[in-house]
Amino acid sequence: MRDFVQKAVEKLSVDDKKDRVSVVQYSRDPTVQFYLNTYTTKGDILDTVRGLRHKGGSPLKTGEALQYLRDNVFTASAGSRRLEGVPQVLILLSGGRSYDSVDAPASALKQMGVLMFAVGTRGSDLRELQKISHDSRSAITVPDFTDLAGVQEQLQSSVEAVVVDVTPETPTETVDTGKKDVVFLLDGSDGTRNGFPAMRDFVERVVEKLNVGPNNDRVSVVQYSRDPEVNFYLNTYTTKEDVVDSVRGLNHRGGSPLNTGAALRYVRDNVFTNSSGSRRLQGVPQMLILLNGGKSFDNVDTPASALKQQGIFVIGIGTRNSDRSELQKISHEPSYALSVPEFTDLPGVQEQLSTVLSTVRVRGTPMTPTVTAERKPPGKDVVFLLDGSDGTRRGFPAMRDFVQKAVEKLSVDDKKDRVSVVQYSRDPTVQFYLNTYTTKGDILDTVRGLRHKGGSPLKTGEALQYLRDNVFTASAGSRRLEGVPQVLILLSGGRSYDSVDAPASALKQMGVLMFAVGTRGSDLRELQKISHDSRSAITVPDFTDLAGVQEQLQSSVEAVVVDVTPETPTETVDTGKKDVVFLLDGSDGTRNGFPAMRDFVERVVEKLNVGPNNDRVSVVQYSRDPEVNFYLNTYTTKEDVVDSVRGLNHRGGSPLNTGAALRYVRDNVFTNSSGSRRLQGVPQMLILLNGGKSFDNVDTPASALKQQGIFVIGIGTRNSDRSELQKISHEPSYALSVPEFTDLPGVQEQLSTVLSTVRVRGTPMTPTVTAERKPPGKDVVFLLDGSDGTRRGFPAMRDFVQKAVEKLSVDDKKDRVSVVQYSRDPTVQFYLNTYTTKGDILDTVRGLRHKGGSPLKTGEALQYLRDNVFTASAGSRRLEGVPQVLILLSGGRSYDSVDAPASALKQMGVLMFAVGTRGSDLRELQKISHDSRSAITVPDFTDLAGVQEQLQSSVEAVVVDVTPETPTETVDTGKKDVVFLLDGSDGTRNGFPAMRDFVERVVEKLNVGPNNDRVSVVQYSRDPEVNFYLNTYTTKEDVVDSVRGLNHRGGSPLNTGAALRYVRDNVFTNSSGSRRLQGVPQMLILLNGGKSFDNVDTPASALKQQGIFVIGIGTRNSDRSELQKISHEPSYALSVPEFTDLPGVQEQLSTVLSTVRVRGTPMTPTVTAERKPPGKDVVFLLDGSDGTRRGFPAMRDFVQKAVEKLSVDDKKDRVSVVQYSRDPTVQFYLNTYTTKGDILDTVRGLRHKGGSPLKTGEALQYLRDNVFTASAGSRRLEGVPQVLILLSGGRSYDSVDAPASALKQMGVLMFAVGTRGSDLRELQKISHDSRSAITVPDFTDLAGVQEQLQSSVEAVVVDVTPETPTETVDTGKKDVVFLLDGSDGTRNGFPAMRDFVERVVEKLNVGPNNDRVSVVQYSRDPEVNFYLNTYTTKEDVVDSVRGLNHRGGSPLNTGAALRYVRDNVFTNSSGSRRLQGVPQMLILLNGGKSFDNVDTPASALKQQGIFVIGIGTRNSDRSELQKISHEPSYALSVPEFTDLPGVQEQLSTVLSTVRVRGTPMTPTVTAERKPPGKDVVFLLDGSDGTRRGFPAMRDFVQKAVEKLSVDDKKDRVSVVQYSRDPTVQFYLNTYTTKGDILDTVRGLRHKGGSPLKTGEALQYLRDNVFTASAGSRRLEGVPQVLILLSGGRSYDSVDAPASALKQMGVLMFAVGTRGSDLRELQKISHDSRSAITVPDFTDLAGVQEQLQSSVEAVVVDVTPETPTETVDTGKKDVVFLLDGSDGTRNGFPAMRDFVERVVEKLNVGPNNDRVSVVQYSRDPEVNFYLNTYTTKEDVVDSVRGLNHRGGSPLNTGAALRYVRDNVFTNSSGSRRLQGVPQMLILLNGGKSFDNVDTPASALKQQGIFVIGIGTRNSDRSELQKISHEPSYALSVPEFTDLPGVQEQLSTVLSTVRVRGTPMTPTVTGKKVTDFYTPMSLQHAH
Repeated sequence: MRDFVQKAVEKLSVDDKKDRVSVVQYSRDPTVQFYLNTYTTKGDILDTVRGLRHKGGSPLKTGEALQYLRDNVFTASAGSRRLEGVPQVLILLSGGRSYDSVDAPASALKQMGVLMFAVGTRGSDLRELQKISHDSRSAITVPDFTDLAGVQEQLQSSVEAVVVDVTPETPTETVDTGKKDVVFLLDGSDGTRNGFPAMRDFVERVVEKLNVGPNNDRVSVVQYSRDPEVNFYLNTYTTKEDVVDSVRGLNHRGGSPLNTGAALRYVRDNVFTNSSGSRRLQGVPQMLILLNGGKSFDNVDTPASALKQQGIFVIGIGTRNSDRSELQKISHEPSYALSVPEFTDLPGVQEQLSTVLSTVRVRGTPMTPTVTAERKPPGKDVVFLLDGSDGTRRGFPAMRDFVQKAVEKLSVDDKKDRVSVVQYSRDPTVQFYLNTYTTKGDILDTVRGLRHKGGSPLKTGEALQYLRDNVFTASAGSRRLEGVPQVLILLSGGRSYDSVDAPASALKQMGVLMFAVGTRGSDLRELQKISHDSRSAITVPDFTDLAGVQEQLQSSVEAVVVDVTPETPTETVDTGKKDVVFLLDGSDGTRNGFPAMRDFVERVVEKLNVGPNNDRVSVVQYSRDPEVNFYLNTYTTKEDVVDSVRGLNHRGGSPLNTGAALRYVRDNVFTNSSGSRRLQGVPQMLILLNGGKSFDNVDTPASALKQQGIFVIGIGTRNSDRSELQKISHEPSYALSVPEFTDLPGVQEQLSTVLSTVRVRGTPMTPTVTAERKPPGKDVVFLLDGSDGTRRGFPAMRDFVQKAVEKLSVDDKKDRVSVVQYSRDPTVQFYLNTYTTKGDILDTVRGLRHKGGSPLKTGEALQYLRDNVFTASAGSRRLEGVPQVLILLSGGRSYDSVDAPASALKQMGVLMFAVGTRGSDLRELQKISHDSRSAITVPDFTDLAGVQEQLQSSVEAVVVDVTPETPTETVDTGKKDVVFLLDGSDGTRNGFPAMRDFVERVVEKLNVGPNNDRVSVVQYSRDPEVNFYLNTYTTKEDVVDSVRGLNHRGGSPLNTGAALRYVRDNVFTNSSGSRRLQGVPQMLILLNGGKSFDNVDTPASALKQQGIFVIGIGTRNSDRSELQKISHEPSYALSVPEFTDLPGVQEQLSTVLSTVRVRGTPMTPTVTAERKPPGKDVVFLLDGSDGTRRGFPAMRDFVQKAVEKLSVDDKKDRVSVVQYSRDPTVQFYLNTYTTKGDILDTVRGLRHKGGSPLKTGEALQYLRDNVFTASAGSRRLEGVPQVLILLSGGRSYDSVDAPASALKQMGVLMFAVGTRGSDLRELQKISHDSRSAITVPDFTDLAGVQEQLQSSVEAVVVDVTPETPTETVDTGKKDVVFLLDGSDGTRNGFPAMRDFVERVVEKLNVGPNNDRVSVVQYSRDPEVNFYLNTYTTKEDVVDSVRGLNHRGGSPLNTGAALRYVRDNVFTNSSGSRRLQGVPQMLILLNGGKSFDNVDTPASALKQQGIFVIGIGTRNSDRSELQKISHEPSYALSVPEFTDLPGVQEQLSTVLSTVRVRGTPMTPTVTAERKPPGKDVVFLLDGSDGTRRGFPAMRDFVQKAVEKLSVDDKKDRVSVVQYSRDPTVQFYLNTYTTKGDILDTVRGLRHKGGSPLKTGEALQYLRDNVFTASAGSRRLEGVPQVLILLSGGRSYDSVDAPASALKQMGVLMFAVGTRGSDLRELQKISHDSRSAITVPDFTDLAGVQEQLQSSVEAVVVDVTPETPTETVDTGKKDVVFLLDGSDGTRNGFPAMRDFVERVVEKLNVGPNNDRVSVVQYSRDPEVNFYLNTYTTKEDVVDSVRGLNHRGGSPLNTGAALRYVRDNVFTNSSGSRRLQGVPQMLILLNGGKSFDNVDTPASALKQQGIFVIGIGTRNSDRSELQKISHEPSYALSVPEFTDLPGVQEQLSTVLSTVRVRGTPMTPTVTGKKVTDFYTPMSLQHAH
C-alpha cells in the first residue's frame, strides 16, 4: 500500500503548487499522517510516505474514517482548496468490510463534490466499495494488496480524467460595513480543558481586529457544556479594553455532556435579544462564532435552523474531535464550517475568519409566522415514529414496508403532504424532517434504506416529547401554524419504560392527530392514551401483520377532520343495568394466559352499556392477596373502562387464595362506597377467571356471596378445580371451562346470554337496630394462630374450638360463630353469618387445616377482625346490642404491635380472652385481653383442656354494661410521688417480665390520681429513658396499661450513677409533675440486676439531700453495698435471688409505702421582693421554621406589644430577638439597640426565616453560649434578671433537656408559649416552672395570653449574687482545664482517665471565686463537656466527670484541640479569669501521636501564659508532649492510663505551687508614628444575595478611599470581590493614584454566584493579596487592614483562615447585614467590637464614620522581618515535586526513600534549609510547605507518611506552574526575595499530558534551580527542557535505581548558589487584566 501511494505521488505536480497530498491511516479510528497543507514539496511527501508505519487496531470503521475526512481533511484549514474550485479526490485502500455504515459519510463527501475511488481486496465488500465510489466503476478490487501495481495505471488515468466544476456562491445583501454584533460560543466541556487557553487567545485576537464600541461592533462571550453560561452580553462592555480584559479572565467551566443544541437555542433566546444588546431588529448583522471540540450529546438541527431563520450568520470552528456534519448543519453554509486539528492550531483560520467578518453583510430578518385566516391547506404533515428498540429487530422490515406503502398514497410532489420519519428506542433519532425532502422519490429512497436502530429500554414518552419540541415545529418544516393538519403514526412493539401521559397530552393540545399501532407485546391502554381517540389505537399480533390494518389506518387518517365533537352521554336509565365485577387470577400460573384474560374482559365490556346509571364495571386481580384495579364507581364511560383494562399488568405471586379474594370482593367491592347499587336492587354479578386450585377454602366466602344475592359465574381452565368452581358459581351449570385462557372467545357467546338474562335482585341486609331488649346470645369469634410454630399444637386448638362450640346455642339463633386463622396474614375460615346450624360449624371446624407461614402478625389480625369480621355484613350483631366475644389462641410473641388494634376492638366493646403458651408474651396477651385476668397461659396447646372450663365460665359471666370508675376527688393526706427506676440492661432480659408484673402489683395498691399518688417509670442501661413522667397519666388504668406495654430496652454497660443523676434532674422536677416543693413525699424504687459500671456515691447522696426516699431492690447479681449506699438507709436495700422472686418483697414494700411520710424539703431560691437590679434582660426566641409561616405576623405583633411595656429608654430593660429553625439567627443582641424606637422598628421589619427541621435544643444552647453573655450585652453577672420568652409552633427535632437545664443553672427565667402543634411536655421542660408553659390554639391567639405572660414576667425578681470579678490575684485560685484524648485508641483506658480527673478535682477547692474546672474531650475534633463557668460546686463537677462517655473517632488531632481550647475555653465568656490574672492550667491526657502539627498551637498557649502539663502513655510521642508542656520536665508519662495514680502526687505538687500569671498579649496600640501609611484591602461579598445592596457597598468603598492618602505613597488599596470563589478587582500595587482607584471602584460590577465561601476568600487573600508580590508592605512594618463587607453566613468555615490572617498581623474589620452570622463576623474581626452589623447594606453610611475612626486609630507594633541581603551559602529552600500518577504506584516507595535520604543530608531548620513536598498527577497537591516543619525529624516523619495519590493524566506543566505560584512564595515559607537559593527536584515517571515549555521557562526566570530525575518512561527532551540545563536532567531505569543518582544530586545541592531574583511585575495604572494573565502570557506579549 505504501509503494502504491509512493508511485501515485511520483506522478503528481506538487512542486509547482498545483497538486496537494494528504495521507490518513485508519482502523478503529483515523490518524492523519499529514494534511494537504503540511508539505509543499514532493520530496517531503515521499520521505514521509516511505517512513509510514502500520497503525494496527480493530474493528475497521470505514464510515467513521470517511466522516473524519469530511470534517477534518477536506477543509480549508487543513489545506483543501475546494472552495476555490480545486477538484477534491479521495483514494481509499481498504482490505475488509466496515464495522460501521458507510452510507451517510460517503454520501456527505459526494455532496461536497469529492471524487472517490475505492480499491479493495478479496476481504472487502464490493457493494460497500461501490457505495463509496463516485460511480460504481470507480470501485476496483485486487486479490491482495500485493497486486495493487496491476491497477495503478488504470486508477491514475481515472483520476487524471476528472474535472469538477465548482462555482462558489457569493452572498448578497450588503448593509452597513461599519458595525456588527458578534457572539462567541465556546465549548467549555471537560474535553476542551487543555485547548481552552488557545480558544481564549483566539477570541482575543479576533476582538483586537474589531472596532468595538456601543455604536460600532459589540461582542458577547458564552461558554457551554451541559448548560450554557453567559460570560458577558453584547451590552456588557463598550470598550475593546474591557472586552479583552474579560476574555483574558475567562476560566474553563468543565462539565459534561456537551449539549450544543441547547446552547444554540439559548443564545438565540437569551443573547441575540434586544435586552441583551442585540441590534438584530435594527438591521445590524448578527454573527455567531462557535468554537467546538466534540460531537453534541443533543440534537442541533432545530436550533441551528432557527438561528438561520432569524438571519444569524453562523461560523462553526471545530477540531478533529468535532462532528463535521454537525458543524456544517450549524454553519451559515457548509463551507463556513472551518476545522483545525487542535485548538492550538486556531491561528491558521484567523485570516480566513477575518475575511468573512469583513465581508459579511447578512441582514437579520425576523421570522414572524403569518397566521392568516385563509382556508385550510389541502394536505397534511405526517410523522412516522418507529420503535427501533431491541425487541423489534425481527419486525423492522415490515414496519419499513408499512411506511413505504403509506407514503405511496400521499401527495408529496405537488407540495400538499410532507413526511418525516423518526426512529427511537432509549432515545429518538430523526431519519429526516418534514422539510428535508420535497419529492416522494427521495422519501421512498431513504425509507427503503432505513436500518434498525436497536437499544433499550423503550422510552416512548421521551420520544413523543422530542417530537413536540423538535419535529412538530416550524423550523423542522411543520405547517401547524398555517393550519395544516398534523398527523403522527406510531408503530410501537412494547410497553414504554417511561410515562407517556404528559407528552401525549401535550401533543394533543397542539392539535396533533395521533394513531398508535402496537403488537401483542404492546400495552393497549398506553396506545389508547397516546391515540387521539381510543379507536385510533390498533393492535396486530405481530408487525408482519401490519398489512392487514394498512387500509383501515389509511382511511382513518384520510377521514380526519380537526374539529372533534365531544360525545354527550345519554342520561336515560336502562332497566337492564347491572354491576359487574371481574375477579382475575393474577398468580404466577397465569402469566402466559393473562393477555387473553385481558382481551376477554375487554370484549365483554364492549357489549355492556356502561354509564353511571347503566352498567358499572370493576376489575380485581388476585393471587396471595387481592388488589382492586378499579372500583364500580371509578369510571363512568366505556372508553375509560376499556382503557384501564388494556393497561392491566399481570401481578404474579403465590399461593392462590381464591377464598380470601371472594371474601374481599364481598366486603370491599360489592359495597355502597365502592359504587355497588346492591341495596337499590341493581343485579350484582361476579365473573371469576381462574387458572388453578385455591390454596385456601372457598366454601364460606362463596356461600356468603350467594347470601348477599351476588350472581357468580366461574370460568376456569384445565388447571382449575372443577368442583371448587361449581361451589363458587351461582349454580353448577354456571361454572364454565376452557382448555386455555386463549380459548376464552369460545365462552363469550354463552356469557353474553347469561349477562342479558340475569335479573337477580340484590336484597339489602340492613340490620334493623330497634330499641328492643338485648338478644339472648352472643357473637363468638375464634382467632387461631396458624403460624409455623403451632403446627404441632394445631389439632389441640381445633379440639378446643370444637368443645367450645358444643356449649353454644347456635341452632336457636342465639349464638353465632366465626373462625379466623392467621400467621403473616389472616384467613377467614367462616363468618358469623356463614352457618346457621351447629352441625355445619362443627363439620367445618373438624376439617380445618393448619395454615402455616411466618412471621406471626397478631396486630394485623386483630385489625382485620375489627374491619372485616366484627361488621354487620359479616354477620356481627354488635349494633343490635349482642355481646361480641373474641377468643385468641396464640403460641408466640407478635412480630408487630398489638396496642392500637387491641385498643380499637376494646373501644368497639369486644370482650377479648387471650390464651397463650410458654412461647407467648404474657404482657402482650394481657394488653389484648379485656382485663388482665382474662389472659391465660398453658405450657402447651395440648394442655388447653385444663383451662377450657375456666374460660367458658369467664365468657358466660360477661355482661356488656361496664360502669366506669369515677375517680374520688378527695385529697388523701397520704399522697406521694413514686418513681420506678428499672434496670433494662442486657443482663435483665429474662427477668424483665417479672419486674413489670411487680410494678403493676405495686401500682394496684396505690391510690392513683392527680391529687393522690402519682407514678413515673424510668428504664436505664447505658443511658436512662423515661417511659412516662409523674404527670403523664392521671388514672390507675392508664398507668397499668402503660406498665404492661413496657418493652425491655437492653444495652450495656449499666450506669446506675448516671440514671440516679438523671431522675434527680429530670423526673423529680416541677415540670415533670413532682410535687417535692409542695412537700409531697418523694419515693424512688430501684429494681437493679447488676453492679454499676459508673460511680453511684455522689448521685445517691444528691438524691438524699433533696429528701428523696430511695428503696433499692436487687438480685444475687447486684452489689449489695452499692444498693445500701443508694437506699434511704441500709435496711431499705431489699434483695431477692431472681426477679421472679419479687412477690416475696411485695408485702415488705407495701408497709414501707404506707408508712413513708418523708417531707421533700424544697431548695427554693429565695425570691424576695427587694429592689435590686433596675430592670431585666429579655430575649425573645421565635420559631421561624416552615411550619410557622402563617403565624409569623402574629408572633411579630406579640413581641412588639411586649416591648411596648418595657423600660428601654431609661436603660432599665434590654431586648434581644433571635429567630431559629434548623439553626438560630440573631436579629439583634441585648446591646444592639438602646432605644425602644429602634427595637420596634427592627421588630416590625422582621421577615420569616423558614427552614426545617426545628431544632429548639440547638437554639437554646446557642442562646446560652452567644446571647446570655456579657459581650452580647447580658448583665447577668451584675445581677440583672435574665428572661427568655420562647414562641414555638412545633415539637423539637433534637433534645431540649441539657440546654434547657444549662440555662436554668445560669438563672435564666424561661417562659414557653406553644400552639396546638407543640409538645406541651417539652415546653414544660423548658419553662422555669411548668405553669410558665402556655399553649394557644394558634399564634393568632397570642393576644389572649399577652397580659397573663406580661404579669408572670413582671412578678419575677431573682436574687442573683453577681460574681464581681476581683482584680487582685489570689494565690489560692486557678482555672484548670482537662483536655482528654477520646480517640479510638483510648477506649479501654478511658475509665481510668475519668477516675484520675475525679481524684484531681477532689483535691481542688472548687467554687466561683476559688478553683474553676472545665473538661474537653477530643479525637478528630474537640468537644467541650463543660466550661469553666458551667458548674460552681465540686459535687456538680464530679457528677459530670463520672458521667463522661468516651467519644471515639480518628485521627487524633492534638494541634487542633490545643488551638480550640485557647480560642474557646480560655476565654472570658467561657469563665476563664486569665485577664484578671488568675493562673490558667491545662492538663492534657494523651494516648497517641498527633496526626496534625502541635508546634504553633502549643507555642500560642505558652504566649498566653497558660501553664500546660502533658501526661502520656507508652503510645504517646514523648517529644511532642515535651513541646506542648510548660517545659520538658512537665511532660509526665505512665505505661498505661491505669497507672495514672502514680503521677497523682507529682501533679498535686505542681498544682499547689503553680503561680503562673496569665499575661494577656494585648497588642500595644500606641500613637507613635511608625509606618507612613497602611495597606487596605476591601473584601466584598458579590454573591447572589447582595445584588440589591451592591451599589451601596461600592459607595462605601468609594467614601473610604476618599479619606485615604494614596497619592503621597502612604496608603495602598486593593479590592477583591467573592462569592463561590474570589476575584481580584485590583491589587495593592496596581494603582498609585486615588483617581485611578476611584475610577475602577465606580465601574465595579456585581459578580453573582453561590454559595458564599468567606473562608476560601480569606485564605485566598492570605496567599495571594497580603503578599509582597501583590504589593503588600507587611514585611516593611506597614499596618495591614482588611475590611470585609459580607451579607450572609459563610458556606464554609472561617476559623482557620481568619486565625491565619490574624497570625500574620492583619487587622480585620467585618461589616455584615441582618443576613450575616454575627458570631462569624466576630470570629473574623481582630476583636469582637470590630464586627459591625447594619440592617441592610443601604445603611452602611451610618457606620462609615465609626469604622473609619476604628481603622484610623489602629497602629500596630510590627517588627518587620527586614530581609538580610547577605546570601548565606549555608541555606536553601528545597521543594520536591513527585509524580504521584497511576503509572508510579509501584515505584512510589522508592521515591519516598529517596526523598528521605536527601533530607537526611540537609541541615533543616527555620534559618537553615527548608523543605516542601508536592505530589501531582492530574492536579498538584501540597503535602507540606517550606514553613510547615522546622526540624528534620518532622520533615522525615511526614515524608515517611506520604501516600501515593494516583490519578491521570499526568499534567507536569500544571504542576510546575502551581509550585511557582503557590510554593515558591513568601507566605509558603520561600525566602527567594531574601536571596536564599531556591531548588526544585522533580521525580517524574512519564511524558506530560500538557505542555511544559512555558511553566518551565517561568521557573527559570524566577531563578529557581530545577533538577529533573526521570525513568525509562519519562520523555528525556521534556526533562531537559524543565531542568536548569540539559545536564541536570538525570535518569534511572526504574525508581528503585534512584540511589545511583544520590551522590550526583548531593554534589549539585552543595554547589548550587543560585540567587533567587524576584520578578516583581511592573504594574502601571493601565490595565488590571495583566493580573489575571498567566506570567507566561505576559512575557509572550
